[in-house]
Amino acid sequence: MQTDLNQLEPQSLVDAFLKHPPETFKVFNAPNFLPFFTTNFNLLTTLDIPVKKKIESVIGYSYWGRLLHLETCFIGTTVTEYTPLTQQFQVNEVVEQFKKNAKKHTLTIIKDLPLNSPLLSEYENQYSQALIQAAERAGFLSVEGQALAYVPIDFEHREEYLSRLSKSRRKNLKRKLKSLNELRVQRLATGSEEFKDAQFRAQLYALFLAVYNQSEIHFDLLTPAFFDEILQDAQSAGQVFFYWKENTLVGYNICYEYQNNLVDKYIGLNYPLATQYNLYFISWFVNLDYAKQRGLEHYIAGWTDPEVKSQLGAKFTFTQHLVWVRQPALRFILGKFRHLFESDSHWHEQMKETK
Repeated sequence: MQTDLNQLEPQSLVDAFLKHPPETFKVFNAPNFLPFFTTNFNLLTTLDIPVKKKIESVIGYSYWGRLLHLETCFIGTTVTEYTPLTQQFQVNEVVEQFKKNAKKHTLTIIKDLPLNSPLLSEYENQYSQALIQAAERAGFLSVEGQALAYVPIDFEHREEYLSRLSKSRRKNLKRKLKSLNELRVQRLATGSEEFKDAQFRAQLYALFLAVYNQSEIHFDLLTPAFFDEILQDAQSAGQVFFYWKENTLVGYNICYEYQNNLVDKYIGLNYPLATQYNLYFISWFVNLDYAKQRGLEHYIAGWTDPEVKSQLGAKFTFTQHLVWVRQPALRFILGKFRHLFESDSHWHEQMKETK
């Protein structure tokens, strides 16, 4: 099924996901239904970290914790910021298909539906809102989703952007940006000759894996084949930013120019060098500079680390998940405790209260 709503990324990225799914994922792309995948899902994955660690510390968790791993169907992909939808179906038709498909799985999650996103058209936002309302009427549980970070490119230069931050943050970032003077920045379009080198692609995957392994959330482990596909795709308008210390690769990130935005998708870091040279922060400003030079509207920075991105000047737009639980008892329990799975929403509320 060709989707045409909610995509902030080129279709080629979705195609690569369908062709080379993450480990343990089984993907489906039927001609009469939206893309979806199934996997064994740990219910604790999106819990607030302190709550998650408390549960995992309970005696015997290594045994009874297996009960929290459920065979789950996710509508959408993990390589798109939002669930890709299509105008080919009316909202009620979509919900009926969701319910029909949900009967086959213990848990069904329609992930990352936008809520009044400034990154989408009015029609796309209205369609998603109508879908959420129709699904709720049909018995789906609503769970507040993640915080997508973005920056409007409405500044003239880096100094103006920094001037909008607090004095202490501005001072801290200017100190970290000095590391940029010690590095060489290289930008290559995906499909460039350099990406034909299998050894180089393997090196890039190893740096991506280093970031994945140090993360507290382990869900979708993308494969080397997926990276081979996207790095050698010359048609996707992908841009890869490299940071070199002499001949040593300190890190990189893969971005896409799409619909007049720059969307940041994947990062690879060479620890501890990447930390030493403040690469996370440096890459943020290099990406902003590039978006400004290209006359783009937004830099879209992804879901992870919302607190850090807030300190870097990002704005946020939120999503909604829709959940169908086949067993009535489990449905009742999850309905009572669903607020525990809304960690980004909790963080955002606390941030507003402290301002």
